[in-house]
Amino acid sequence: MIQQVRKITPRHVDTLRDNEIVVFGSNLSGHHGAGLAATAMVKWGARYGVAEGLTGHCYALPTKPRDLRLALPLEEISKHVKQFIGFAKNHPELQFLVTEVGCGFAWYKPEQIAPLFTRAINVSNISLPASFLAVLNERG
Repeated sequence: MIQQVRKITPRHVDTLRDNEIVVFGSNLSGHHGAGLAATAMVKWGARYGVAEGLTGHCYALPTKPRDLRLALPLEEISKHVKQFIGFAKNHPELQFLVTEVGCGFAWYKPEQIAPLFTRAINVSNISLPASFLAVLNERG
């Protein structure tokens, strides 16, 4: 069965289709104790201790270091985003729903994080949040 592709990630991801993967912000310890990370563990198979990559119907994308009082620098988050985009390109059978990674507990704004996803716009199996798309459309 062919499943419809979502190009805009819903503001609140509540359910996932069989081929969908929720992309959430994580920390380098893989301690998924709050927010969407905690929900991902309970509902979609994210694994405690896995700081980056695919587990269950989840992809952990680091935005915070081991010290949870801090956020990773944008340059470091950018490296993780590039790795994620490469992973998504190598798995066209999956649809990746990127959430507003880095914009919650890492305290960045969509205007700061969205440009890191510029290369994801033309990747057919990556959906971005409306806030990221608005920033990227503004920048042309």
